[in-house]
Amino acid sequence: MNPVDVEQGNNPVVLGQPHGGTYVPEELHARLNERGKGLADTDWHITRLYEGLLPGQTVVRASFHRYVIDANRDPEGHSLYPGQNTTGLCPTTDFDGNPIWLDGEEPTDSECEQRRVAFHKPYHDALLAEIARVKAIHGYAILYDCHSIRSHIPFLFEGTLPVFSIGTNNGVTCANSLEAATLDICRNAVGYDHVINGRFKGGWTTRHYGQPKTGVHAIQMELAQRAYMDEAVPWTYRPDLAAQLRPYLTEILTALGQGIQESTR
Repeated sequence: MNPVDVEQGNNPVVLGQPHGGTYVPEELHARLNERGKGLADTDWHITRLYEGLLPGQTVVRASFHRYVIDANRDPEGHSLYPGQNTTGLCPTTDFDGNPIWLDGEEPTDSECEQRRVAFHKPYHDALLAEIARVKAIHGYAILYDCHSIRSHIPFLFEGTLPVFSIGTNNGVTCANSLEAATLDICRNAVGYDHVINGRFKGGWTTRHYGQPKTGVHAIQMELAQRAYMDEAVPWTYRPDLAAQLRPYLTEILTALGQGIQESTR
């Protein structure tokens, strides 16, 4: 199993999808408990949701599940949200704080390093290569990190998550015009709520690559899954819901590609 799949295009926008994969090596799957084997914390159907939204879009997809190793975590293991509940580089619990491994089968530090080399590194090598490739074409690149999550997870956040959670690490990871354009579309999206730099300010990927001074901009979009799917087993994709959401996502991606051109004139 290739740990990463790449779809190349010539648009300046690169879509990162670190959490849509469901592959777990057989030997690791056998060590997961029943809760872990349910893979509940997947960004379900994220590839389908974003498919074909922007002509010439580049997509970098992790095929492995986040329970193997989380491609959106600091490879050194540092927490992105100190003092708050979260899951680690090689998770030992799910988003509800429950163990996902059989007793005594939790990943060791040495095993986590092996997984980093086998899965995390190839994903980011591919992402870095695609960012560099489109930057060479346009003089800049925009990483749009695609995420989704259940609307209610008390272990991670209070209340109900807005449909659109925009993360730019408080404006650090992208040009102001890109943040403003995205926020404006989400603010005017009929029937949807939004927040910017709330519980999700952008994961390691957004914070690591988003360096506007170098011509690389990054923005994370965390979508509440109720906007396009059923948030319960079997996690069914809802084309009727997705059809209402996808035009706004198209508008966002289109604006990102145009916004940086305007901001650099």
